[in-house]
Amino acid sequence: MTTDSPNTSKTTIEKDDDEIDLIALFFVLLRGWKIVLFFALLGLAIGVLYSRYVNPTFKSDAMIQIEENTQGIAALGESISDLVGSEASKAQTEAELIRSRMILEPVVTLLNLRIKLADPNISAIDKIKNDRIDTQLNTPEGVSLESEKGRVQVSQFEVPRAYLNRAFTLTQSDTGFVLNDGFDDFEGQIGKSHRFNGNEGQIYITVNELPEESYPITISQQSLKATTDSLNSALSVVEKGKQTGIIQLSMTGKSQEQVTNVLNQIVLSYIDQNQSRGSEETTKTLTFMETQIPALKKKLENSEAVFNEFRKEYGTIDVAKEAELLLTENSQIDTQLNELKLKKADLTTYYTNEHPLVVQINEQLAVLNSRQQEIDETVADLPELQREFLKLSEDTAINREIYLTLLKNYEQLKIVKAGQIGFARIVDLPISTYKAIAPKKLQIIVLALLLGAMLGTMLVLLKNLLRNVVKDPERLETKTSVPVIATIPRSPLLSRIGKNKHASTRLLTHVDHNSLSYEAIKSLRTSLIFSMPKQANTFNEMSASNQAVVNQRGKVILVTSESPNVGKSFITANLSEVLSQLNKKVLVMDADMRLGALHKVFNLSQDQGLSDYLSEGSSRLAKMNTAALASTTSDLDIESFIRQTGIDDIDFMPRGCHPHNPASLLMSERFAQLMTTLKAKYDYIVIDTPPVLAASDAIILSQYVDKVLLVARYDKSIEGQVTYAVKQMNKSNVQVDGIILNDVQQGLMDKYSYHYHYTYGYNKN
Repeated sequence: MTTDSPNTSKTTIEKDDDEIDLIALFFVLLRGWKIVLFFALLGLAIGVLYSRYVNPTFKSDAMIQIEENTQGIAALGESISDLVGSEASKAQTEAELIRSRMILEPVVTLLNLRIKLADPNISAIDKIKNDRIDTQLNTPEGVSLESEKGRVQVSQFEVPRAYLNRAFTLTQSDTGFVLNDGFDDFEGQIGKSHRFNGNEGQIYITVNELPEESYPITISQQSLKATTDSLNSALSVVEKGKQTGIIQLSMTGKSQEQVTNVLNQIVLSYIDQNQSRGSEETTKTLTFMETQIPALKKKLENSEAVFNEFRKEYGTIDVAKEAELLLTENSQIDTQLNELKLKKADLTTYYTNEHPLVVQINEQLAVLNSRQQEIDETVADLPELQREFLKLSEDTAINREIYLTLLKNYEQLKIVKAGQIGFARIVDLPISTYKAIAPKKLQIIVLALLLGAMLGTMLVLLKNLLRNVVKDPERLETKTSVPVIATIPRSPLLSRIGKNKHASTRLLTHVDHNSLSYEAIKSLRTSLIFSMPKQANTFNEMSASNQAVVNQRGKVILVTSESPNVGKSFITANLSEVLSQLNKKVLVMDADMRLGALHKVFNLSQDQGLSDYLSEGSSRLAKMNTAALASTTSDLDIESFIRQTGIDDIDFMPRGCHPHNPASLLMSERFAQLMTTLKAKYDYIVIDTPPVLAASDAIILSQYVDKVLLVARYDKSIEGQVTYAVKQMNKSNVQVDGIILNDVQQGLMDKYSYHYHYTYGYNKN
């Protein structure tokens, strides 16, 4: 329905405004392309330098498989597996174990990783120039480093705790080398081991090679914790996949050979520790058996000797059937008791008496002991001789069975230990690829370029935000309470001419008379004519009889600005030109006696202008009395200070030579008389003055004018400065009649382009 139409239109307008704002934002960035380009190139340069400054980083990988349990002992029989037990491990647990000092410390010791060598002669410029700097290489034989002057190798360097992480200087001398700790020099010979007595303790060092004489090398010994922490920071240990049992080890560093060597030793150190841990139970069981076998053998020999002696003395005894059965059962019970005691002795090496397995064995022992006691009571009823025979033969059989069983298990465990392996195995050992993984130079350069461009973009936007330049006429009117009476579009043709430094400034009527800019100047003329007071302002009260003369006096228009380079001289010259088209006599006065440049517009000289007229008149007036004041003007020829411009009905008074007191000259009686004379001679007087915030000239001249116009430049003048300039003039009781927004650029980038005026022009046909 129709009620929805306004909302729909409003939404459409808001969307259009948003789109135009984005386009305007794009053009803001386009205007600041030099800043964006500068920071982009700066970022590019930093990226290139950084990619060359940083040493390449290399990577080496290895892979280990973690098995769930070992199969070596179980394969020999259930009884041996029961004795030794089983072992299980998870990959995550082993990954943390690999990073422990138990694994890393042997590697640190083997490769002398605590020794650090550095070349202090390498500067940042050298790093950028060479693109890569050699780093130290650690081997079991020592630590070496290639320098510009030669190779350095140290196979031993140990310092007391007070000297840890402290840098020493090592240099070659005529007799060998000199080690300096910052206070003392220790001299030694190359290739020999030395022990020096320092202030904090003894220093051990063996130097095998050094660069040329007087070329210093920095050497230090790190603490063990610092070294292992450094290894851990470069080492990555993760399980590959989920519960696969495969551990991926990776190490990064500045030398491919170094990281491969270190990672290889870490893998070997872990496998050694794992294998030692896997055979630990077997070793303990063998040790226990080795202590028991000699005692059992001795016991067996003693029992056999006693039994043989008994048989020799009494001969063979025929035991009754019942006695044989009891003997057999008792023998079996003794065998079971000894096996349980052996198993209990083995278990008590790992567990306490409260462990469930130990308690269970104790219960079984109690049952067997009870049964054995019953058999003993039965056997006690047999004849004494038969009972002695049974006892001796039973002891001999039991001791032989125990000894043979233990000896058999001992030999089996020796076989197991010889072929036993850990539950971890090496899948891949590290290899050297010599392919750097960092820095990724192309990515760094592109990223630095983008970051630089982003920084430049942010600065352009921030600058545009902080400057808060003039763009919106309505906003400017709201802030200053002064109407914007004209918006002057930029003339593309005049802008192109202005880029030529040798080209003279031209009027629009000569170069671009069909442009919107020229029509906007004409519209400004119309606005001023209709808003001009019917009666000119005077600075002296006039009698009624002279009213007709007052009405005849010319209208004075003052053109100023809040700051330089906003185009007030352009407005002054072109406004004067369009006023002359009305067959009115116009005088253009350059009252900017400091930096006025209106003479260039009319191709005239600045000499003999306003400042010269006022200075010459002031010197003469100083010598005259008040009675002669009225005749002074006639004595001085005003015409000699006014130039013909070559344009009909337009005269020009240049600024003249630069005086030391422009404001004082404008406040003189001489200038007041000059204005009286000129207003009687010209229909319009257009005065170009210095900026309000730069000088007070505009405020002084405002008492002689009918209209005060303030020129602001689109996208350059600051809103705050324009507002402050208007306030400064209001404080001096000067009313600004209108603001002219100059150099407005037409295009999609400006959401306020509807302030342009359409123009009718003659086409080329």
